[in-house]
Amino acid sequence: MAKQSSVRQLAARAVTRVTMGESLSYVLPSLQEKLAKKDQPLLAELCYGTLRYYYRLDAWLKFLTEKPLKEKEQDIHNLILVGFYQLFHTRIPPHAAIGETVQATRSMGKAWARGLVNGVLRNAQRRFDELTELEERSPVCGWSHPKWLINTIKRAWPDDYQTILAANNQPPPMTLRVNEQQIQPSRYLKKLLDNCIQARQSLIAPQAITLAKPMSVDKLPLFHEGAASVQDESAQLAATLIQAKPGDHILDACCAPGGKTCHLLELYEGITVDALDSDNLRLERVGENLTRLGLTANVLCGDATQPDSWFTGQLYDHVLLDAPCSGTGVIRRHPDIKLLRKAEDIEALAQLQQQILQAIWPLLKPGGTLLYATCSIMPQENHLQIEHFLSATPDAKLLPIEGQWGHDTGFGKQLFPASGDGFFYSLMVKTETQ
Repeated sequence: MAKQSSVRQLAARAVTRVTMGESLSYVLPSLQEKLAKKDQPLLAELCYGTLRYYYRLDAWLKFLTEKPLKEKEQDIHNLILVGFYQLFHTRIPPHAAIGETVQATRSMGKAWARGLVNGVLRNAQRRFDELTELEERSPVCGWSHPKWLINTIKRAWPDDYQTILAANNQPPPMTLRVNEQQIQPSRYLKKLLDNCIQARQSLIAPQAITLAKPMSVDKLPLFHEGAASVQDESAQLAATLIQAKPGDHILDACCAPGGKTCHLLELYEGITVDALDSDNLRLERVGENLTRLGLTANVLCGDATQPDSWFTGQLYDHVLLDAPCSGTGVIRRHPDIKLLRKAEDIEALAQLQQQILQAIWPLLKPGGTLLYATCSIMPQENHLQIEHFLSATPDAKLLPIEGQWGHDTGFGKQLFPASGDGFFYSLMVKTETQ
């Protein structure tokens, strides 16, 4: 069984792999398998927390050391950042945080770094006031975001950028989607409260209940029986914006992991849903979610830009296009986005979204609706994308989105990360005559 110190070693390894371009959701599960089950949550906490504050912790380390560690010693660099996170962002006693982090140098086979790690961590404790002053002088350190991302968000949303950046550094809420085929949200909320689980109903999403504290789904009443699923409240708006009726044929494009597919099937009886995604592995998750909830969809593996390879010829009454995007609205759920995303990615993603829109639009019946959705806060991917599409598509007309939520951009509604994640929605109808 792995020693406790190896938790820090593995956390440093995970952070290093993310800095080299791998996503945490890919890296973490295999590293957790190296640990006893009781230590796995701590590893996740150290990885997510260190990446959430990576730019701040990295600035601290540069401030406290005369010269940077060599490229081949990035694991020691990141081990120190893991130590900083424990010292200043967790309830781990300082002596334990320092002792276990120093001890990890041995299990890494780098006992030479023992004194360095110990010295830097103790120095950080002593000079914490100076580190705090550094946050005030440097936006990158203060907001713990890369400079390009701070500037881009500030330009896009000058009145809201501080709220957005602050929200990105908070742990995300855990929200449930109640399956109304089984139980009403108000009754499910009562079940939670009866089980001493504090929660509240969403103000914007009718089936959403947000827990006061995240917890294992195993502790949730009737979860495995399909009464509830985990899904952010902003994401839950998608299915409610598509007004389907029995007999409607719906395409959920880019559907994995299937939350919106399942929500559509829970909400609207008598519909058929084609659930399309290009990733076979992620489609397995879609299948698992459908099975747990006792729902049926036609699951398709295919490229949304190439309908000829999967489209049967039956036009759709509604299309939900949850487009591939920068993920800048879900940074608090995926803090590695701060390190993995680059400025030039935004334009490339906007081009891909445009290709998908142009490929999918002909599959919609006249009178049918297309709901365009992203978990992004970038105008190029959102309202500017829709403005361009409408100007280039004569038979596309914007429909109003009702509801007291989000920022009306004139081409759809933008939600910033708050009680729910950052999402964009735009609803369009295909006019009868071109």
